[in-house]
Amino acid sequence: MNKTLAIREFSEELAHHFRDINAEWISAMFSLEDTDRDVLGDPRTKIIDAGGIILFVEAGDLGIVGACALQKTCARSYELTKMGVRESARGMKAGEFLLAAVIERALALQADPLYLLTNAKCAPAIHLYEKLGFHHDADIMARYGARYERCDVAMRYLGAS
Repeated sequence: MNKTLAIREFSEELAHHFRDINAEWISAMFSLEDTDRDVLGDPRTKIIDAGGIILFVEAGDLGIVGACALQKTCARSYELTKMGVRESARGMKAGEFLLAAVIERALALQADPLYLLTNAKCAPAIHLYEKLGFHHDADIMARYGARYERCDVAMRYLGAS
């Protein structure tokens, strides 16, 4: 099986992958909140048209195995959100590959701050975020944490150490 990883840009043809990948992991660990349904149901309007991006990772013969968005939340602030990788691609470093591409895009957009909101139950994801330069941040939690009921971890990108 060809396991070459590649980044793909958002298109209407790929939008269902964004919805399916994220709905799968969110439903497995939590329950879908109204804000999830809103974004997953209309990513073109809620993310792309609002100044954000959605990237996908494709793994050779497996096809699209992961998705992640940068959602613009203020003039230069972006939330890294809705990052998920299918079970079939776990262990291939598809998440790390995708996260690095999204961070690179955020830096090109001069995101300030680049932040994410998550839950302590997502320990493997938190470890990956830390590895690639995100740090726990009380100010981000205070400013944005109420967006999701499940949010108990907020992180800001400060760069790789």
